[in-house]
Amino acid sequence: MPNRAERRKAAKDQRRGVPSQYDQTRGRARSGMLDEYALQEKSRRIQEGVDDSGVWKPSARTEVDEEVESVFEANPNYQDPKAFKAPHSVRQWFRVGSWTLIALSVIAFFVVMWLPTHPLWLILTVSVVFVVGVLSLFFTAGNYRNNPNLDANGTAV
Repeated sequence: MPNRAERRKAAKDQRRGVPSQYDQTRGRARSGMLDEYALQEKSRRIQEGVDDSGVWKPSARTEVDEEVESVFEANPNYQDPKAFKAPHSVRQWFRVGSWTLIALSVIAFFVVMWLPTHPLWLILTVSVVFVVGVLSLFFTAGNYRNNPNLDANGTAV
């Protein structure tokens, strides 16, 4: 009659599904061994199409957001009022002004670069206009929560 520890070990091994041929095996070589019978049985069930235990099967489908797809269309609809909106607040008008200052200062940099003489006051003026344009973008920027180019985690899309 086996003692209590041997009975417990046998019951534990039986719950794990260890075949009887490995019950007597001692040592580390077989301690983490998988149950080959169970694997073969599962393989047979999968081949027969009986096993539906969450087997992953690849699909050839891609999910694309319609909103994102409409932004990158090959032929955008310029008549769509949702696609292009005129600035409708003072903050947005200042933002347009900031981008205008930046664009004008970039053009002025190219003009000054090709002048035969470089007056210091002209270079400083163009630089100050560029810095004012860039810094004004920080003040005219809207709330990040209303930015359509950010996802729910605040990552740019």
